[in-house]
Amino acid sequence: MIAKAGPREWIGLGVLSLACVLYAMDLTVLHLAIPKISADLHPSSSELLWIMDIYGFFVAGSLITMGNLGDRIGRRKLLLVGAITFAITSVLAAFSTSPQMLIIARALLGVSGATLAPSTLSLIRNMFHDDKQRSIAIGVWVSCFSAGAAIGPLVGGALLEYFWWGSVFLLALPVMAVLLVLGPILLPEFKDKNAKRLDPVSAALSLGTILAIIYGIKQIAQDGFGFEPILFVVIGLAIGAAFLARQKRITDPLVDLNLFKTRAFGGSLVTFLLGVFVAFGAFVFISQYFQLVLGLSPLQAGLWMLPWPLAFVVGSTITPRIAHRIKPGKIIAIGMILAGIGLGLLVQIDADTSFWLIMAALVISSLGLAPVFTLATDLVVGSAPPERAGAASAISETTAELGGALGIAILGSIGTALYRKELAESMPAIPNHLQQTSMDTLAGAVQASKSLPTETGTILLEAAHKSFLHGLHISMIVGVVLTACAAFLVLVLLKGVKTSQTH
Repeated sequence: MIAKAGPREWIGLGVLSLACVLYAMDLTVLHLAIPKISADLHPSSSELLWIMDIYGFFVAGSLITMGNLGDRIGRRKLLLVGAITFAITSVLAAFSTSPQMLIIARALLGVSGATLAPSTLSLIRNMFHDDKQRSIAIGVWVSCFSAGAAIGPLVGGALLEYFWWGSVFLLALPVMAVLLVLGPILLPEFKDKNAKRLDPVSAALSLGTILAIIYGIKQIAQDGFGFEPILFVVIGLAIGAAFLARQKRITDPLVDLNLFKTRAFGGSLVTFLLGVFVAFGAFVFISQYFQLVLGLSPLQAGLWMLPWPLAFVVGSTITPRIAHRIKPGKIIAIGMILAGIGLGLLVQIDADTSFWLIMAALVISSLGLAPVFTLATDLVVGSAPPERAGAASAISETTAELGGALGIAILGSIGTALYRKELAESMPAIPNHLQQTSMDTLAGAVQASKSLPTETGTILLEAAHKSFLHGLHISMIVGVVLTACAAFLVLVLLKGVKTSQTH
């Protein structure tokens, strides 16, 4: 008979949730800080995208290595070491003095962050052996990411109202302090006693694959097809092929390719990737829309964005109950359709749209994506043996981070390209340096409009808003198409697959 978790495990889950909350907070608070970062550090459009998404890229590139490292040295030990390095790199990011320094700090923060997610999820796999309890625990885990996303804009918005943009990174310090104090007391240690040494070559290849491919995709989306971006994509694919070949050849691979033979594992990862892609791609537009188009303060923007993550918490909480009666493929497909309806509503917004329409769009899309993330995570973790929980969790989180980073990079770059194209055709006659600033980012156009005569500034601002909204609309249409495709794929890939909760 499988032993059920007691009070110690559930309290330990609360401690793990702190890391999840911080993890999500660090992603969402930065989006609200974009206007202030732009005004202070003056990044180019390319640098601004790197500032936003390099954290996700390095997390994605490092997760598999860190998940395997946790299996070998101990998952609790890796979590606590990660808490220390996350705090240190957060301070480095907070006091960055140039776009390049902030990009480097965010990259280091990504490597540190890669220790947190797989450690928390794999510890849940070992703390909750009962299938039903584990499903509930994973629902709580996913909800905490959503809670962090909810707290992030609110707390971050309040900080940005009174302090400089770097203050949003310092939120990590008190959270990490609590984790370091309570973690050793409440969390069990677990490591694979039969694990062999970590393969540094595989670790380098996995990181190189992701970074090269993403860089090439970003450059193609921003500047069009050219020799350099295509070369980077080809190099990334070649490194990826070498990585896969090495995993098949070595006795203790970084990624157990046999896991992908399980339909529940592979199908869930594909679904997870597409869901996170559209969620993060939409988020980067909405945060700028509230502040730079509607003119809200960071705190006001944080308050208006609150229903989005709160709806995610609700959806993640009720999903395990629904999974008692309905197969996961059907639930996820319905969720994707709901998410598409929400994104479709965002295609209608302009500078005069009612806040309530925007709220409806955000809540509907959130309620749709919540079961996607919860059930996909449960299927991935539950299909792996306990001793490989760290590796399976890392693959799941790599998929999530890669999907989010791709969403920001690709949809963000599509929006930037359309913004530049349309603004170039409608920009009034202004000095060349202000033209370049306005073409780089919407934040740059807002700043440039303030230094121009009132009439000219108004014309520039209206043209910039119109160009930005056009990019937003096209990107949301892409999101709607992707959710429709994902709903169809789910019904095929997860046909007949059951969770531990399905009767």
